[in-house]
Amino acid sequence: MVRALILLCSALLISGCSVTPWVAPYERHYLADPIMGFERDPVAARYMNHVYEARESARGAEGGSGGGCGCN
Repeated sequence: MVRALILLCSALLISGCSVTPWVAPYERHYLADPIMGFERDPVAARYMNHVYEARESARGAEGGSGGGCGCN
């Protein structure tokens, strides 16, 4: 009885790792709701991120490029 229960539980756990996505590709835009964003204004946040990258000469992590002048 215990072995059957363990087998059933392991089968349920393994079936949770299926390859088929739960959300269809044409339904994924419902998950990308603007209210779930971190910033209030994404355009202003992108601009400020560019300014910080240019000021700090930081490259790579944010995907931007540039030097100290901010001219890319």
